Amino acid sequence: MVAGQIDRGDDTCTGAAWDCTRDLSPRLAVRVATIDAYGHAVNQYTGERRVDGVEPDRPWAVYLAGADGRYRLLAFDLDAKANAEVAVRDAGMIAGLLSDVGLGAVVCESGPGGGRHVWTALDESVDADTVATLARLARHVCPSLDIAPLVNPATGCVRPPGAPHRSGGRSRVLSGDLSTLTNPTGTAEQVRRLIEALAQLVDDSEPTRTVDPRRPLPVDDHARLYLPGPRRELPAASAAALHEDAACGDASAVLWRVLIGAAAAHWHHADIAELVATAPGLEHIRTYRDRSQRRPRTRTDAQRVLRRQWDRAVRYVATSGRQVGDDPTFDARASATAALVRHVQSRADAAGGRWTHGGGPTDRRVLDVLCTLALQAVQTAVEADIRRLALLAGIGRETARTALLRLAADGWIAQVAGADGPHAATWAIDPPDDFHRDLGAGRSQADPRPAGAGSAERTALLHSLTHRLTDAAHDLFTAGVGGLGHHAGNAYARTSTEPQSTAELARQTGDSPAATARTLNKLVSAGVLKRSPQGWCRYRTDRRTAAARRAGVDGRLAQRARRYLIERELWAWWQAEDAWMRAPRRPGAKRRPARGQLTLVPETGTHAYGPHPRRADGRLDWRQARRVIEHDRYGQAPRRRPTETDPLPAARTA
Repeated sequence: MVAGQIDRGDDTCTGAAWDCTRDLSPRLAVRVATIDAYGHAVNQYTGERRVDGVEPDRPWAVYLAGADGRYRLLAFDLDAKANAEVAVRDAGMIAGLLSDVGLGAVVCESGPGGGRHVWTALDESVDADTVATLARLARHVCPSLDIAPLVNPATGCVRPPGAPHRSGGRSRVLSGDLSTLTNPTGTAEQVRRLIEALAQLVDDSEPTRTVDPRRPLPVDDHARLYLPGPRRELPAASAAALHEDAACGDASAVLWRVLIGAAAAHWHHADIAELVATAPGLEHIRTYRDRSQRRPRTRTDAQRVLRRQWDRAVRYVATSGRQVGDDPTFDARASATAALVRHVQSRADAAGGRWTHGGGPTDRRVLDVLCTLALQAVQTAVEADIRRLALLAGIGRETARTALLRLAADGWIAQVAGADGPHAATWAIDPPDDFHRDLGAGRSQADPRPAGAGSAERTALLHSLTHRLTDAAHDLFTAGVGGLGHHAGNAYARTSTEPQSTAELARQTGDSPAATARTLNKLVSAGVLKRSPQGWCRYRTDRRTAAARRAGVDGRLAQRARRYLIERELWAWWQAEDAWMRAPRRPGAKRRPARGQLTLVPETGTHAYGPHPRRADGRLDWRQARRVIEHDRYGQAPRRRPTETDPLPAARTA
């Protein structure tokens, strides 16, 4: 069977579509669409029809997994409701990645809306956990992907090529050979390689370590580094990044994905330079971000940015195996931590009403911050003081403290250690403490975890949680006069530049549709959100700061951060003074160093500010201490460079 048999728009294609469904279905039955009271098919597939029967008179969808819960088909459902161009781009990226690992891809136009389905079939079945990992990583780089069919082996299904659409028309094959679906050759090893490629794509960001600049690399005629070898086409991910609208997101990260792919494909600096004027993915070279908008760079500045980033990309590709790291246990630990955070987040999303009233909005932010810290530390219990939590969540320290108590009382978190001296309390997001109990359960030797998948899932979760917290923690969404409140910030963090319906946002926020609409209208009135016939969405440029200025709350969080920084310094100074008073005196020791005169090997209790100020009666002078810290660069202890007149450090005695 070839693509043309189903691609025709006449009635003769219907029999071929049902025959194709019969050949590729991993089960003896397919799911059929529900018919509403008006006789129209809706986007719900609740009934079943055997494949050896007659063709259904309504849309149908094939299961992706067999009755044993193992996947025989992979179908990537790319939704075009928000933006058809994004769905087309994502389909090209997924098809390219499938091709890179040797899996045949069949790309279909799913219906009249312009959505895409990308299919591949497997001769060797793959377990549900592996496919779920694939789906989550693919969603991170392809935002239009609906992962529901790929994470639900029991009922996950997608309309096959040729199946009718509820709005008219049929799923139409655009590229690929249907025989690769009816006569599959895909292997589990190829699926694992696909996941590893996606994991590298998720983890490919600015390198955090310094690359050795002395490593000998060749230079071209323009004195730019390059990797010798025949030039190849860009990898699928880098090619997609080259055509991505980088101005709407993190333009620097998009540029980096383009450059590392180009360097690995043996491109030269001049090859990229020729594309700077036209390629959307190279926006970071042409412009720079200035608050909420992008401004054009000068020609000299653009050349400097490209030269620097290109050389860094070439060195990175040349010196890095692009592995998770030297710790052989890191990927497994990252996978387990990500699984726990995903479980906590799923529980929280299911209890949506818990976070919409009273202290609920701030409780959810504190829970998200603890999940973020757990991902960063790759452990379930993290030390977190209330000021740190408050600043990350965009709330006050006392609000953070009471949120911790409420979360602990409700069983969401548990305190495993109290505050002790300079150490803050330790909180765990895994109260039953069964985190490490089942790391290897449920995965046989026949289904090994793809290398780097755990690290990549951790990165993807960190990215989504960090962006959500950053969007919500803004002056505009503070409590008090002028601020819109914490719940409005949480609602804003669930929106994007793509339209979403009221019902969809209500599900995400946990509020009723009516209450959600009132909150969204507040955001529209503030000028940070807009409503279109397609739904609610943000403006292309961030308008929160301008709205905060109009409301008279601009700078509120910065003032709070300054105050907390001073309070931290006061506490550290007091802790040093207390340690000095309790420490045994060293024989022959002189007076403590004054401010800015720390010795090479400082004594216990010494501090950059020197001895703590005291009143005439010998008691600590807290007001003078605060004045000293406020005067010295808002809480940062000065580190004065030593001069020739400074005394030598005291000799250390046994």
